[in-house]
Amino acid sequence: MDSTQLLEQAREYCKKNGARLTPTREQVFVLLAKNDGAIGAYDLLEQLQKIDPGAKPATVYRALDFLASQGFVHKIESINAFLMCDHFSECNHPVQLLICDNCSRVEEIQSNNLDLALRAMADASGFTISKQVVEAHGTCKHCQ
Repeated sequence: MDSTQLLEQAREYCKKNGARLTPTREQVFVLLAKNDGAIGAYDLLEQLQKIDPGAKPATVYRALDFLASQGFVHKIESINAFLMCDHFSECNHPVQLLICDNCSRVEEIQSNNLDLALRAMADASGFTISKQVVEAHGTCKHCQ
């Protein structure tokens, strides 16, 4: 799906859920959608400043916080970057990411078995999972 289609889908999603997709949030969304893979906030800021020279780090971080809260992007804690979730309309799934330490490629996967195993272990410990992000580091098939 291209960035225009994703943006339209995001607008509809926000409208349906009563969230406000401001022009700045839209600009950051489109920059993420056009990016191939994960990107850091300061790289996004550099791109945003070409459109909005007055943009500051806080501008990008606020937009990213909003986009993450809507399920549009995933924050990759271990590399401090963000990844567009192109299936956000049904993104209430646990996030599982494969991160290549060689080329920094990030692939989002969905394993119901992993999710079930983790939830079963959490339940056995009396723990309730509110958010699940699994980040696995290694080497992708392109770098092997």
